[in-house]
Amino acid sequence: MKQAFLFFLLVFSFFSIKAQKNKVNLLVGTYTNSCSSRGIYVYEFDTNNAQIRLKKSSDSIVNPSYLSLSKDEKFVYAVNENGGESTVSSFSFDPVSGKPLLINSVSSKGADPCYLINDDKNVITANYSGGNISVFGKNADGSLTEAKQVVQHYGKGPNTVRQEKPHVHMVYFSPDKKYVLSNDLGNDKVYVYSYNPTATNDVLVLKDSVSVKAGSGPRHLTFSKKGKYVYLLQELDGSLTTFSYKEGKLTQIGETTILAKDYTGTFSSADIHVSPSGRFLYASNRGDANNISIFKISGKGKKLTLKGQISTLGKGPRNFTIDPTGKFLLVAHQYTNDIIIFKINKSKGTLTDTKKRFDLCSPVCLVFAK
Repeated sequence: MKQAFLFFLLVFSFFSIKAQKNKVNLLVGTYTNSCSSRGIYVYEFDTNNAQIRLKKSSDSIVNPSYLSLSKDEKFVYAVNENGGESTVSSFSFDPVSGKPLLINSVSSKGADPCYLINDDKNVITANYSGGNISVFGKNADGSLTEAKQVVQHYGKGPNTVRQEKPHVHMVYFSPDKKYVLSNDLGNDKVYVYSYNPTATNDVLVLKDSVSVKAGSGPRHLTFSKKGKYVYLLQELDGSLTTFSYKEGKLTQIGETTILAKDYTGTFSSADIHVSPSGRFLYASNRGDANNISIFKISGKGKKLTLKGQISTLGKGPRNFTIDPTGKFLLVAHQYTNDIIIFKINKSKGTLTDTKKRFDLCSPVCLVFAK
């Protein structure tokens, strides 16, 4: 009897540990000025079956529209997108309870920050309306220093409504962390900066820049799995451009579009991600389209072939993410106030509605803990 009980206990413990390993934290950033939101929400996501459970939220903060989790998962950094009064905030983070607690906030030194990244030394923001990049140091307690560098962009594009001045839309580390790439929607350029993390002032030093099609509006980019290629999504014309990449140098080698043939509706390209396998690329589109385009990646990363498009089943798919296992793709809809969960066919790259979704005020950023 005792042996049977011990065996049962061992089996129960094994499956309990296994089940716990399948559960990861999902952090969601929101806009707080259009409906009722406290700011940052933390959910438990089961990578086996896509079940989701709310754990905690932040105390009320303004428009944490983009988040970045520290490598050790002890801190969360957020932009607070609020015009000329925009800030960048640091939070302590308890992975078990899921509660983010504000440590401090500092001026973003540029209006409407919309993207940020972090490493052991710094937090770097892309300030959309300011047309600049800000670099903040990290203190030992996770708090942020005042900005120690601000890099201003200049120029404009032919779209007089959207490109009247520079609009920095993204900052992104190269895989080896030696460079930071930055897309500017306003002047149709992608910048590459050498990254000197321990520098006092010149953390970012311009190495190169490339111009893309006038009026295309570079928004987001991502790297191929092995880091040899960069895929750039342009918001204003739906272009998807492929570059070869080596030691901070971008060379354009191809271009396609995420728009369906003969598409005539309004559109606004948004987000782009490569599957963990490196075999497929996904790109979201807003406006009347509200879909995700699926591309097969071949030729060791240099070739993209459109395999199809699928409705995101909501309005305003500003951001989406793929869970760490590569099984599920989650779409955040800014305007229908929900998050839709799709199942990924790993061999074909296709997406299927799981019928699982949850409501949340204006979700615009999804970040999985590892």
